[in-house]
Amino acid sequence: MKRVGFIGLGNMGLPMASNILKAGIEINAFDLSVDAMLKADELGMKTKNTASEVLENIDALITMLPNDMAVENIFLKENLLGEINKDIIVIESSTISPQVAKKVSKEAAKMDIAMLDAPVSGGVKGAELGTLTFIVGGNDEHLKKATPLLEIMGDKTFYAGPSGSGQVAKLCNNMLLAIHMCGTAETIAMGVNNGMDPAILSEIMKNSSGGNWSLEKYNPFPGVMDEVPASNNYSGGFLNSLMLKDLNLAEELATQSESNTPLGKLAKELYQELNNQGFENLDFSSIQKSYLD
Repeated sequence: MKRVGFIGLGNMGLPMASNILKAGIEINAFDLSVDAMLKADELGMKTKNTASEVLENIDALITMLPNDMAVENIFLKENLLGEINKDIIVIESSTISPQVAKKVSKEAAKMDIAMLDAPVSGGVKGAELGTLTFIVGGNDEHLKKATPLLEIMGDKTFYAGPSGSGQVAKLCNNMLLAIHMCGTAETIAMGVNNGMDPAILSEIMKNSSGGNWSLEKYNPFPGVMDEVPASNNYSGGFLNSLMLKDLNLAEELATQSESNTPLGKLAKELYQELNNQGFENLDFSSIQKSYLD
C-alpha cells in the first residue's frame, strides 16, 4: 500500500496513523479538531479540508470516531460510502454498537465495498507503541487484505466473525475491563485504609489469585507504576466519558440478548457518578478517586 486515508485523529487515531506513516506509507488525514489537524501536519501527514478529500488516491481508509452518531453521519448521512472506490478496503476501528456496525457494513456491501469493523484494545500506549489488538468482524477474505496495515498498528489480530462481531467482542472486553478496574481500585483503597503500602499490596495481589490487567499494566493508584495515567494526574489514556459510552452500549447489548450483567450495570453506575463529578476527561483509572476522596 502506498497511501492510506485516516479519519479521526484523537488520542488513539493520531498515534495509529503515525505508525503507518513511519512504515513509509503516506497518510491523507482529516479530523474536525483544528489542534489534531495541526499535529498531523507537523508529523508530515497530508491534511485535508474534508472527509471526501481523504479518499484521493488511497488504497485503504481507516476511521477512528467517537460514537455511533459520528460513524452514521460520515458514512451514511454525508454519504462517504457513495464516494469510495471499490478497490479501497475500509477499516472502521471505532467502538460502536454492533447494530450500527451491521447497518453501515450492509450499505457498504450493497455498493460492493469491502468494510471491516475492527475496534481495538490496548489503549493509548498500545496505539503509540504499535501493539494494539484488533478485534475484527466482517468477511475473512477482506481481513486478509487489511492484515498488512493491522500488523503495522498492532501485534495481535482476532477474527471474531461476521459484521458486528468485532463490536460485540469489544464491548464484552471493555465491560470486563471496567469491572476489574473498579475492583482493583476498591481493594487497593481498602488496603491503604488499613495501613498497607499500595505498591506492596499491588505486587502481592499481582502475583496471587487476584492478579489482573489493571494491576499488571495500568495500576490506578498514583505513584505505584510509572508511565501510566494514575502517575500523571490521570491525564491522557482512555477517557471516563468513553468508558461510560462503552458501558452504556454493553448494557444495551445485554438487554437485547436478555443477558444478566449485574456487575456490568454496577460498573456503569460507578462511571456515571465519576462523570457526573466532572471527571469525564480524566483517564478511566481515575475511578480510584471514588474510593479515596
